[in-house]
Amino acid sequence: MSHPCLTCGACCAHFRVSFHWSEAEPALGGTVPPDLTEPLRRHERVMKGTSQRAPRCIALDAEIGVRSRCSIHPLRPSVCAAVPASWEFGAPSQQCDKARLAYGLPLLTPADWSWDTPANDDDNFDGSDNPNDGGHAPPALPPPIAA
Repeated sequence: MSHPCLTCGACCAHFRVSFHWSEAEPALGGTVPPDLTEPLRRHERVMKGTSQRAPRCIALDAEIGVRSRCSIHPLRPSVCAAVPASWEFGAPSQQCDKARLAYGLPLLTPADWSWDTPANDDDNFDGSDNPNDGGHAPPALPPPIAA
C-alpha cells in the first residue's frame, strides 16, 4: 500500500493554485518554475491550467483516481504543501474531501493510513529500533511459525 495521494490527484485537478509571486522569483529564493505559472492579481501568480473552468495543474502527471504525481513536487508552491490529505494527520481535510467527491472517489478514512503507523515504519529488519522507511509501506511478512 502506498500514500493515498499517489493514486488520487483530484486536488490538483479541482482547485486554483494561486500563491504570492515571490515563490516563482528565483532572485528572491522562489523555487516554483516561473514558466509553469502565469499572473493572477497584482501580488499573485497561479499555476498554469488551474484558473480554467475545469482546472488541472500543468505540473500534474496523473490519471485521476488511478495514478498521480506532481512533476515539480520538491518545488511546488507552498499552498500545495499546505493541503493535507484527509486523516493524514489525524483529522479530515475539507479540501481533500471536496476534490475526491468531485471525481467520484471515496473519502479517505483513518484506515487508509494504517500502513504509516510507527509500528509499521521499520524496513531495516535488522532488529534495531530505527524506523526509517522513507514513507514506503512495509513488505508483507511471512506467516508466523506454529508453536
